Amino acid sequence: MQQEAAVTNAAVTLIENPIRLALVDDHRMLLGALTEWIRGAADDINMVAAVTTWPELLTHPEFPVDVVLLDLDLKDNIPVSLKISTLKTAGVKTVLMSTYSEPALVREALAAGALGYLVKTEEASTIVEAIHAAHVGESYISAELDLALHAGSAGSSPRLSAQERRVMALYGAGEPVKAVAHQLGISEETAKSYLKRIREKYRLAGFDVGTKVALRKRAIHDGILLQSD
Repeated sequence: MQQEAAVTNAAVTLIENPIRLALVDDHRMLLGALTEWIRGAADDINMVAAVTTWPELLTHPEFPVDVVLLDLDLKDNIPVSLKISTLKTAGVKTVLMSTYSEPALVREALAAGALGYLVKTEEASTIVEAIHAAHVGESYISAELDLALHAGSAGSSPRLSAQERRVMALYGAGEPVKAVAHQLGISEETAKSYLKRIREKYRLAGFDVGTKVALRKRAIHDGILLQSD
């Protein structure tokens, strides 16, 4: 009961202190659609600005925000590295969106300091996961993009974020999802999303971790969990 109360309190805290998000995309129709998708998919994200240009973002009364979902293809001749640097200076986390998924572009964006990279065809739940990850300072790319980035290393284990490794270690050690969420200070739904993403990454890398036993064995094999845990 105490664990359930703690998890509930953590979820309430997230809603009481929502992530302040700004969205920048020069396609007004997509801008409107993304706004509605995100509002419908997460109670702990507050869309405070939705603009079509970079200058509009910087002069918006709600700026600086917590996280910016930024279109990579604004066609304003301002280098994306300069935009990301400007946002970092203001204490804002950046997740980039693009219609392109070429590995070179993804690597360049992450090297410039973006914490996430999304293709515009991603589901709303994936976009929300990326926003959550960026808010706590963790990088995020979809499982498909991660596979493309590591296409030359077939048969190797996928790259997991620090939080994904923590979730995998706790769950693999036998903790139920509620306990994992409690120990990491996240909601139960967020913990489930991490597990789903971990399993998808391993599936795309050619490893089946669909069961808890299989996930535990893989965690031990990859050094995420000690044999004695």
